[in-house]
Amino acid sequence: MPRLHEFVLTLSCADTPGIVHAVSGLLYQAGCNIVDSQQFGDLDGDDATGLFFMRVHFRAPEQLSDVVTLERLFGHARQQYRLALAFHALSVRPRLLLMVSQHGHCLNDLLYRWKSGQLDVDIVAVVSNHAALADMAASYGVAFHHFALPPGAGAEAKQAQEARVATLIEQQRIDLVVLARYMQILSADFCRQLAGRAINIHHSFLPSFKGARPYAQAHARGVKLIGATAHYVTADLDEGPIIEQDVARVDHAHSADEMTAAGRDVECQVLARAVRWHTEHRVLANGHKTVVFR
Repeated sequence: MPRLHEFVLTLSCADTPGIVHAVSGLLYQAGCNIVDSQQFGDLDGDDATGLFFMRVHFRAPEQLSDVVTLERLFGHARQQYRLALAFHALSVRPRLLLMVSQHGHCLNDLLYRWKSGQLDVDIVAVVSNHAALADMAASYGVAFHHFALPPGAGAEAKQAQEARVATLIEQQRIDLVVLARYMQILSADFCRQLAGRAINIHHSFLPSFKGARPYAQAHARGVKLIGATAHYVTADLDEGPIIEQDVARVDHAHSADEMTAAGRDVECQVLARAVRWHTEHRVLANGHKTVVFR
């Protein structure tokens, strides 16, 4: 359902007295109704950034119902407090591109949540380096693009494949790329192009159990907790700012296959939450960390 005249304001700045009053006062004077407001100041601990973060969901009167007008309204406050500020119109659904290889559990989960209305987004396309999941995408009515990468493909072939993905992102006006178990390492240049708008999911056994069959490796070592991590994609492999994590308890009675199934369930849940929070503008960057307003 279109959410006309509804917006989310996100901002960060140096933690200074008066910011909440200034923001809420401007919205009040402009005739806006605040639906929800959350804030956080990162002032404690050795790694504190000293920054203040805020998310405000509000309804605006008709004469203020576009982002440009709202940005103009906050022009003075932006300069006064040096705000890193953005307005997001909730009537505009984020456009997503999903990337996958051969494990389809996260892909199927996201497509189902989207089709059933649990994710207020538009999934525009699926890209894969394999053709195995084309039928799954087709069953949801989503375009499937098979951009093959032969085994042992060199840097030139990977660069050409990423260029095809980048062209598709531009043509389809993609807001968020989701690596839904895409088992290829993205180049540093491509990671920079996607900074802040690409999310990855992986099991939580790194760095202990690398390579093939990590759940089988964990089973052989008698692991008692399995989990998953969703994070933003950076050139540092699997080390981007973390958005969400979760765990499930296992024991000696679980076979390697049962452990794998439990791990995949956790991966689906963690990735879905990360995607939803990002597309609802609840995640703000805080250096190598994130602030997540749930």
